[in-house]
Amino acid sequence: MTQTRDLGVESGVGVTALMVAAARAIETHRSDSLAADPYAEHFVRAAAASVAWPTRPWEVPGGDADPLWGRLGRYFGLRTRVLDDFLLHAAATGVRQVVLLGAGLDTRAYRLPWPAGQVVHEVDRGGVLEFKDQVLGALAGDPCAPVPMAPAPRRRVVAADVGHDWAGPLLASGFDPAAPTAWLAEGLLLYLPPEVELRLLRTIDDLSAAGSVLAYEVKFGLGTFQSRANPVYAAAREQIGVDLLALFDRRPRPDSIGLLGKLRWHVTVRTPYDFARCHGRGPRPEPDDALATNRWVFAAKP
Repeated sequence: MTQTRDLGVESGVGVTALMVAAARAIETHRSDSLAADPYAEHFVRAAAASVAWPTRPWEVPGGDADPLWGRLGRYFGLRTRVLDDFLLHAAATGVRQVVLLGAGLDTRAYRLPWPAGQVVHEVDRGGVLEFKDQVLGALAGDPCAPVPMAPAPRRRVVAADVGHDWAGPLLASGFDPAAPTAWLAEGLLLYLPPEVELRLLRTIDDLSAAGSVLAYEVKFGLGTFQSRANPVYAAAREQIGVDLLALFDRRPRPDSIGLLGKLRWHVTVRTPYDFARCHGRGPRPEPDDALATNRWVFAAKP
């Protein structure tokens, strides 16, 4: 694929979207895959920063023993599957409105089997969304592309920074605050200042009708283990030049779970290992574990 010009995915938090896309591409081609994203590898190949990264399991030196593309990659594969299931369950119960906050290079609007009438709003910075649309547009117009573009539901692109005013642009895109919504903030809150995290959740509450659901990821105690020496973070720096710890907001995380409880949401907190056991594959606990403090939060507004 012809590489696109840099539109905000070649540096900073944007490059982590490419990292997750590469992990999803690798997961797609595993014999025991938990999730399939046939579009992911095309994003990786279209950006100069990631063009040499692996997109197949057999391209990873060391295989599953590799801390980045093995262990962390399997984490992203598991997370993709769990959150896919979350959204599809919401759709099966009649929720016809989805909002992907910090959507990045997520392609759920195309690859999931949505029911008729589903609307998917993708909220992210304009450059990231433009890069995504360039890559997907090239696939749609290429008769030799190995992955033909499936018809998408009513996908609505919302160019906005979730750290600032995103509610206004979302409403302008046709979002209906009177209808139940499935909200997803996948891999987003790790990068936000504490006050922005709480503001984002309050805004979600303000825009959520009864019957809405929410899933997001948090990380507690970031400084309680040997962070920079941890194999996952060291491998990211050495193999792809991404210093994840420099991108995370290192301040103590706010009590977002407590806030949702005060706002009368019903909240469930799970660990990734809960789902690894459910599915029989995925990352397992290990010493000096970079994933041990990750939690996946699921909430419902009665």
